[in-house]
Amino acid sequence: MTFFGSDLTFWIAFSAGFLSFFSPCVLPLIPSYITYITGLSFGQLQEAHPARKVRLTVLIHSVTFVLGFSAVFIGMGALAGVASSTFQTVMKDGLIWLQRAGGVLVFLFGVHMSGLFHFGLLLGDKRIQLHNKPGGVAGTFLVGIAFAAGWTPCIGPILGAILAMAAGTSGSAGKSMFLLGSYAAGLGIPFIVSGLLFHGFLDFFKRFRTHIRKMEFFTGLLLMVVGILLFFGLFNTMGTVLYQWLPAGA
Repeated sequence: MTFFGSDLTFWIAFSAGFLSFFSPCVLPLIPSYITYITGLSFGQLQEAHPARKVRLTVLIHSVTFVLGFSAVFIGMGALAGVASSTFQTVMKDGLIWLQRAGGVLVFLFGVHMSGLFHFGLLLGDKRIQLHNKPGGVAGTFLVGIAFAAGWTPCIGPILGAILAMAAGTSGSAGKSMFLLGSYAAGLGIPFIVSGLLFHGFLDFFKRFRTHIRKMEFFTGLLLMVVGILLFFGLFNTMGTVLYQWLPAGA
């Protein structure tokens, strides 16, 4: 049951990454990022049936970009796991106190994301700007690293919440790395799909952009719920309840 409870945190991390993709300072800039990392023109990308070479270029650079920011996120997860493990060793019942502190942080991040109250430290644009992209696939990897290192405030609160959850629930570097890898997958998969289906993405964005604020509010509510579960140590309980709902043998 404990492992199933841990699985629940991985699904939460993946969902948080997916919701990060729809945040107001990520989704509107997807077309710009794709043209930037691929070197292709907007006209080439928005064709309903792009040439095979165009699709291959988009796939290679999109995957490389995702690997770039994933490497940073997973590295952060490793640090959170090491800190959690060390704190556990030094202090008796250390993980319980980390869970409670992490729960408070996640809840506050959720309040910020929902717009119910904004915390000044989480406001302000601190992007790392790369005006001249380094050439080739290696350059795209560096752009991915820059994205992970400096893209705030939109993914910052969500990423901070996942890091707090990693420190409070994992107790090891391996589990924290997998948790942040799940977050990176949730953010990266829709990015790759958007690049490969660029024409369809533009149509989707035109319809969806009026709902971005609603998505941000929903993300905030989700983080507040996660914060409460983390504070009271209810992930294993939730895992047990969900396990009982599954069909026999699932």
